[in-house]
Amino acid sequence: MSTARSHWSTRFAFILAAVGSAVGLGNLWKFPYMAGANGGGAFVLIYLLCIAAVGVPIFIAELYIGQKGQKNAVASFEATHEKNTPWRCIGFMGLASAFIILSFYSVVGGWILDFSFKSIFNQFAGKSDEEDKGFLGALFESPWTQVGWHFVFMTGTVGIVLGGVRNGIEKWNKILMPTLFALLGVLFIYSFTLSGFSQSISFLFSPDTSKLTAAGVLEAVGHSFFTLSLGMGAIITYGSYLKKKEGLAKIAITVAFLDTLVALIAGVVIFSVVFTHGMEPGGGPTLLFQTLPVLFSKMTGGYILAVAFFLLVAFAAFSSSVSLLEVAVAYWVETKKKDRVRTTLLIGIVIFGIGVLSALSTNVLSDVKIFKFTFFDLFDKLTSSIFLPLGGVLISLFYGWVLGPKAIEESLSLGKKPSLMKIGLLWTTRVLAPVAVMIVLVKGVMDF
Repeated sequence: MSTARSHWSTRFAFILAAVGSAVGLGNLWKFPYMAGANGGGAFVLIYLLCIAAVGVPIFIAELYIGQKGQKNAVASFEATHEKNTPWRCIGFMGLASAFIILSFYSVVGGWILDFSFKSIFNQFAGKSDEEDKGFLGALFESPWTQVGWHFVFMTGTVGIVLGGVRNGIEKWNKILMPTLFALLGVLFIYSFTLSGFSQSISFLFSPDTSKLTAAGVLEAVGHSFFTLSLGMGAIITYGSYLKKKEGLAKIAITVAFLDTLVALIAGVVIFSVVFTHGMEPGGGPTLLFQTLPVLFSKMTGGYILAVAFFLLVAFAAFSSSVSLLEVAVAYWVETKKKDRVRTTLLIGIVIFGIGVLSALSTNVLSDVKIFKFTFFDLFDKLTSSIFLPLGGVLISLFYGWVLGPKAIEESLSLGKKPSLMKIGLLWTTRVLAPVAVMIVLVKGVMDF
């Protein structure tokens, strides 16, 4: 099976796919509202430090496990260690995480498609502020609309994965990612013309530690880990399609840089719009779906801006959802020797069915609670607060302690000669990264 394994055609193709996996709603939705709620610059500074100290090392670890194993997210642990190793439980946890996350991520992707549709047909214009803010509430109250858009989003995701690594994921990422960067570039250039641009720059890049709390620091640590799609098997799976000759450190740094750049530029664009209209940056999760439609409707060229922005977010959502589905498909096809097309369709149908529970959590099933959570919140909390950070801690320990110095040397392609880079990566993955993510895990368990 390994001799016939598909691989990315080039390193650039892999970088596009990995950036596509990393760049998603976390960059264009979660990061801006987290930065806004935590005072801007100080949060951004902590976030950047965490990307370097936590995100990149664990990213390298996942890449190495996948590339070395040349198998799916579960079997790669066996290939790099030993048959039936207990460490393969990390792969199963990542598999479960990808499965569950995609079920509710697709629902949110459906919200994005709904707002993209509304922006294309100029439905935000000519409405009062309350009417524009009410679009999200109306969507939440309509079970059929949510399920319908969830179906459309999941269908698009399945359609891309059906083509396989080169003809599906790689091909579409070569379309989605350049378009995403082009749209983001246009929006960034447009933000230069807004009166709130300089205030946005100052807010995001002038640290004010007085506005940063301990909770904000933990959010920065957690998001630096989650934004790179770590702990869910996606990077291990994508890494397994890398040829063994490819160096990992430069790839990891490149992907992390581009992922972070997208988040920062998106933050500048969003806060330029927010400050131009004299609104507070700490709008929270409603920033994307309630605040921005109101502001777009009031701006010169707001129609074009709204269409470009929501299409940008939709493309980012698709590029991430594809990597989540591929985790489950790759495991099932390789382990069970099943046909890829039928497997992709079957898994897509099952994930869609589970996602319906999340789509109905804001209406028909809103009163159904498990551990005080709706289905949507339960799936989100279970993965983001437990599965992903636990997987990250274990991956870091497996790479740093079990695979050890040899894995570090192979990852960095520096040979056996001692260097600060090797020592730094070794002890970051052995101690710093797992301790940092463990704190996030403990906090998540306490909040559950």
